Amino acid sequence: MNDYYERLTKQLLEKNHQISYNQARTLVELLWDDFETTYAKAGWEYQGSKMTEKIVKQWIDNYGETLHEFAEANPKYKQYLSQAKHTLH
Repeated sequence: MNDYYERLTKQLLEKNHQISYNQARTLVELLWDDFETTYAKAGWEYQGSKMTEKIVKQWIDNYGETLHEFAEANPKYKQYLSQAKHTLH
């Protein structure tokens, strides 16, 4: 799982230069979790990590440059990004 997150984090950092590594990693993990949760709540059969990676990658490709703006407007994301901003590692 860590490999998926790391690849997506690097991809997001290439698209968005306004966020730190920790913020990018947090965004990737939140997007990943939100997709899988929403997919499950909709009653769809789990398609595996490859499918989730494909969707999160697509979101990064399409919206990566402005994901921080979305996150700042979303209370849940804003809280986690604020914490990630102050993380030392």
